[in-house]
Amino acid sequence: MRARPGRTIRNVVWVGAFAAFTAIAHAGDIKVLSDSPLQPALTKVADLYRQETLNQVTLVFDPSPAVKKRIEGGEVADVVIVQPDFVEDLARAGKVGAGNRPIIGRVGVGVGNRTGSPTYDISTPQKLKDTLLGADAIVFNNVASGNTFATALETLGIAESLKPKIVRTSPNGIFDPVLNGKGNDFVAGTMPLIATTRGIKLLGPLPGDLQHYLTYTAVRMTTATQRKTAEDFIRFLTSSKAKETLAANGVD
Repeated sequence: MRARPGRTIRNVVWVGAFAAFTAIAHAGDIKVLSDSPLQPALTKVADLYRQETLNQVTLVFDPSPAVKKRIEGGEVADVVIVQPDFVEDLARAGKVGAGNRPIIGRVGVGVGNRTGSPTYDISTPQKLKDTLLGADAIVFNNVASGNTFATALETLGIAESLKPKIVRTSPNGIFDPVLNGKGNDFVAGTMPLIATTRGIKLLGPLPGDLQHYLTYTAVRMTTATQRKTAEDFIRFLTSSKAKETLAANGVD
């Protein structure tokens, strides 16, 4: 049966409109390279942004040093979220913009152990010291959060005595030695990652002056293909809605 001319025209119009909508919906899709400790919080913030704008956000997580290396190696994204020192290096290399770089939050360093292990009180420097002196193994990384914890051990005066029990790993390798361990083992690292890693229990933050926060800033890459959407996403990260979600997931 032959299609009626009016119906054919309407179908063509509908198909054209759908194609145009699809093109518009995907026109603002962006890629974000971010430091790993922000993953639990930033994933939820990106979901909020998608709901409000219909723009898709592809998140890629790696420690700040690895993000910097990937960009220097030629990887392209629209937005970069790392610690300020790395942004400065990337700006000097012309990889990111030299304009506004809002601080989107900070992450503290904490201590955890295996789920099912005793829950220790580490709310004061002395209690943390006593807890760590009873450890069979203490695992932390070889970048910023690990350096913060190493400084805390020096301040507590127990770095030398604990040296045989210390295991330092890559940023992404801190949990396996504790998860696979059998003794009184502890992990130190950024609190959002400790709190969201299956099989690991967060005991708490480093107490008092032992704490040092890792600060994160967001910036647009100079090679961004979606410049307007990238800048809009960075503005969204500083909104009250985003800040509430960040705070609820361990990012102050």
